[in-house]
Formats: sequence, C-alpha cells, structure tokens
Amino acid sequence: MKEAIKILLIEDEEFDVRRVENTIKPFEDRIKICEVVSDGKSAIEILENSKNNYDIVIMDYQIAGGLHGEYLIKKIKDINPTIQIIVITKMTINITDYEFAHNLIEAGAFWYCTKYPGDIEEYIYQPTDFIMAIFNAYEKKKLITEKQRSAQKLRKNIDDILASKKIIGVSQVIDNLREQIKKYSNSSVPILITGLSGTGKELVAYNIHYNSPRKYENFVPINCGGIPEQLIESELFGYEKGAFTGADKSKPGLFEIANNGTIFLDEISELPFPSQVKLLRVLQDGEVEKLGRTEKVKVDVRIISATNKNLEEEVKQKRFREDLYYRLNVINIFIPPLRERREDIIYLVDYYMNQFALEMGREVPIISQDAMKLLVDYDWPGNVRELKNLVQRLLFFDNKIITPKLIETALGKKIYELEDYFGNEGVSFKTPNGPLPLKQMEKIFREKYFKYVRSKVNSDQEAATILGLAPPNYHRMCKELGLK
Repeated sequence: MKEAIKILLIEDEEFDVRRVENTIKPFEDRIKICEVVSDGKSAIEILENSKNNYDIVIMDYQIAGGLHGEYLIKKIKDINPTIQIIVITKMTINITDYEFAHNLIEAGAFWYCTKYPGDIEEYIYQPTDFIMAIFNAYEKKKLITEKQRSAQKLRKNIDDILASKKIIGVSQVIDNLREQIKKYSNSSVPILITGLSGTGKELVAYNIHYNSPRKYENFVPINCGGIPEQLIESELFGYEKGAFTGADKSKPGLFEIANNGTIFLDEISELPFPSQVKLLRVLQDGEVEKLGRTEKVKVDVRIISATNKNLEEEVKQKRFREDLYYRLNVINIFIPPLRERREDIIYLVDYYMNQFALEMGREVPIISQDAMKLLVDYDWPGNVRELKNLVQRLLFFDNKIITPKLIETALGKKIYELEDYFGNEGVSFKTPNGPLPLKQMEKIFREKYFKYVRSKVNSDQEAATILGLAPPNYHRMCKELGLK
C-alpha cells in the first residue's frame, strides 16, 4: 500500500474547507488532510515544529490576518523548500491572467485554481485538475527530496575525500600552500605543480579539484612515466574500433573520461614528444584526436600537471616543447622539500602514526624525545613519502616506545653518518708531504661538498640554491673544481 500524501490546509471559511474535503474524499486512501488552520501565522508555527510531516500545503490566497498571499508562500518555502504549495482563491480570475500566475510561481507555488467561478457548490472548481495537481505536486516533492539526498551524499563523499587528502602542517609554507589552493581552485586555468619527489604534488592536485566547481566530476590521475611510450596516446586520447590490429572495440581516452572534470598529468616531463603535440592541441582547441576517427572530440577538461624536474632546463635541452611548457605553466605551485619545513614533521608523524595504528588495530606507540629530535633533524631525501613509509614500518615492530635505535633500524641506516657531513670519503688533514696550504685544502673540501650537495638533489639549479649561489656562478665553480 502506497504511503498517503500528507496535506496541511490553510482555509478560514468552513464551507470552503468542506468543499476541499469533498473533492479529496474519493481519494482518501491516498490523500490525507492532517491539519486545518485558519491563518498564516498558525500554519507557520505548525510547519516550524514539524518540518518533515507535510508533503503539500493547500492554501487560500486571501485569508484572515496579515500573513497571506505571496508573502506566506515564501515563508513556507523558507521553512522547507521541498513542500509543494497549491493555491486556491475565491477571486474571479481570468485563467489567462499571466501576471497573477507569474507572481505565484515566482513566490514558490506549484499550481493554483479558483474555488467556484461556476455553479459548483460541493466541490472545488476543476476537481479533476485539482486532484491531478496534488498527485503531481507530491511526485515533484519526492524528486526534490531525492535530489537533495543525493546531493547530500555527494557532499559527504567530497568531504570524506578531502578529509583523507588533508594537507598536514603548521608552517608558513603550508599556510601559503592552502591559500594558493583556495585561490586557484575556482578557476579552470592550467596549473603546474613542481617540487622534489615525495613532497605531495598529487595531494595538492586532489585538493584543487575537490575544492573546485568541478568537484562532482571525475578526477583522473595519470603517471606519464608509468605507461609505455607506444601506449600513452591511446591511453590519453583513446581509439576507435578497427583503428589498428587488435582494436576490436572503441576505447575512450582519459581526456574523455575526465570531461567536465580534471586530469592530473604527473611526471609530465616524461611525456613523449609526439604526445606533447597532441596535448598542446587539447589545451589550445579543447579537442581530442582519437586514433581511427576523422572528427575531433570536444572536451572540457582542467589540466593540472606536475614534475620533479626543471622544465625550463628540459626545454633548453630540447626534451620538452617550449610552447607546451608555457601553456601548462599558467600558474605555478612549488612545494618545498620537507627539510625546509621541519616544524611540520612532528604533526606529520603524529597524523600518520594515529592513522596507521587505527588501520592496524594497534595502540599508538610513544615516541621518545630523542627519537622525535632525530626525526626532526633528519633530512628526509624521500620527503613526506619517506616519512609516511617509515611510520608504517615502525608500527610493524610492535614496540610500545619508539627509540632512535628503532628508527635507524627501520631506515636501514644510521642517520648521523660521516658521509652526511663530508661525503663518503671524508676529508683527511694527513698527506704524505705533511699539511696542505689552506687554498688547496679549501679546494678539496669544496669539491667534496659540491659533490655531496649535488647527490642529494635532482638538478644543478637546486644544488645552486642550497649552496646560495647563482646558477652561472655554480657552473663556473664546478668547472674550476673539475666537476663539469
């Protein structure tokens, strides 16, 4: 048995209440008048105290009291937008009075009719239309309620994703990063995220997408360095059935899948040159060229790309197209290495320790003061990814207290080794011919230190930055030391 449609009737004339009841009577198993009130103020009080108890309000347009007409309709809609309102009026209204109809609909009414412009006394005029309007209004109410429920679920899903992709930290760097995400999320311009491996470039891309107007559409990440060169174009742009031997059915490319959403191109520097040309066309024209198809496919996709390489250097070396670089690098977001925001390390360790302990059903271990100092002082060459993996590994030891020794065991190396100061070979003051002149000793130290710094980063530019040198000076000094 179907659930009855619950009606609140607002009518101040007894005989008009009876006319509405008589009209509904043949359908009393499906339509139920739960409450009758004679003024707008009483109706508002009832609705405020029982927001979800009514499906439809049937109201007289002109009732006693100051709260009536379009103003009452708006007040009801403010309380519950899903409630549908049917207006009945004893005013003699021409059914083509569009201004009156327009005002009611603008206020939020679903339908209206006159009470008795003819000689009908026992029923509402147009009884069939009146009943049909009630059923249609109820269906609309159900559709709106279901839409709201779906939207609520989607919002919750987005909130859950953002909670799982939270950017952890209290440093100024992280505060600036959050501001950039907030600022750039609402636009659709291409963004290039740069930074060392493991700093969290994909995490930033997720946060940009799920804070943007595209958040209910697809977010499609792809690692350009993880797909064989001969497959990258078919993955990105798709192909039609029969495009090549073995193409027994059409395949949508990732750009089509990401349509109206965001595509994240990680390790963009690894994209082969021919694919770079096609990507440039997507950026310029918003069209995808599929293998085996003569007509181009229109797409609306926001492109976020990321790299741990210096793309300007890649352009100079002719390994990356200059025009594509400028198209991708409309907005640049740089994520510094973890060693440059050490104040965040404690918070990151605490976050991952609690997260993994919960997942593993383990009690959160205590980290000794010395162990935490060691974690804060460590340079984290693998950045946040290395820290996350280390925390997970520490929990497998099943120790209640995390000590420095346990951390070094989990890392598989001593953190304070000599090489972290002077390189693998060290610097010796002893020579067969006795102590060396200061200039010669300085040259030996510089050579070893330059080598050490360069071994810890991915590019000459980063090494120059750490050493506090301009890139031309860095290259000149490397040549003087015989390193170039």
